[in-house]
Amino acid sequence: MAWQGLATEFLQVPAVTRTYTAACILTTAAVQLELLSPFQLYFNPHLVFRKFQVWRLITSFLFFGPLGFSFFFNMLFVFRYCRMLEEGSFRGRTADFVFMFLFGGLLMTLLGLLGSLFFLGQALTAMLVYVWSRRSPGVRVNFFGLLTFQAPFLPWALMGFSMLLGNSILVDLLGIAVGHVYYFLEDVFPNQPGGKRLLLTPSFLKLLLDAPEEDPNYRPLPEEQPGPLQQ
Repeated sequence: MAWQGLATEFLQVPAVTRTYTAACILTTAAVQLELLSPFQLYFNPHLVFRKFQVWRLITSFLFFGPLGFSFFFNMLFVFRYCRMLEEGSFRGRTADFVFMFLFGGLLMTLLGLLGSLFFLGQALTAMLVYVWSRRSPGVRVNFFGLLTFQAPFLPWALMGFSMLLGNSILVDLLGIAVGHVYYFLEDVFPNQPGGKRLLLTPSFLKLLLDAPEEDPNYRPLPEEQPGPLQQ
């Protein structure tokens, strides 16, 4: 019964958050059960472009390490802030949200080549947190009951805590940098004199993922209008 209630709650989570969180958990479970090896998942440009192991472009964002405190810490932030973005500033804009993932993933992959970063899920988490924090500047955040501060400080607190866990801050800095690029191009530059939106979601994504918009010029047929039917 408890599992049914949990499953029901999970199915009520927005689609992108639900899909990404489930993919991360299932990938980690497969590694724990030795169905997969981290060596099959990490980003390696030679294997991607020479051996055509293109799945590494995706799996490098899905593995957060073995089960442990660091894994659950990352999953907590992924689920919470991905959901808050999807239900907040991206509400009704699933295609735009997916495009943010694609833009961030591509930029992280290119920049990750310079730093020889093999797993980028933590960077994606930092990007999600950064974008949410910049769009919610007035929100006060309670960080595990230890500190309370304004939302824009959250990515830096997350980076500091990650460092205490023994993780490289380079990954967090990459996510913050990519998050800032997205925020600037999407929220800042279009509002500048002479600015415009440079990140345009492809039409096919909108067609696939967004509900069709109602035509404001549409006039229903008489039989479709409310009230008694006029003969």
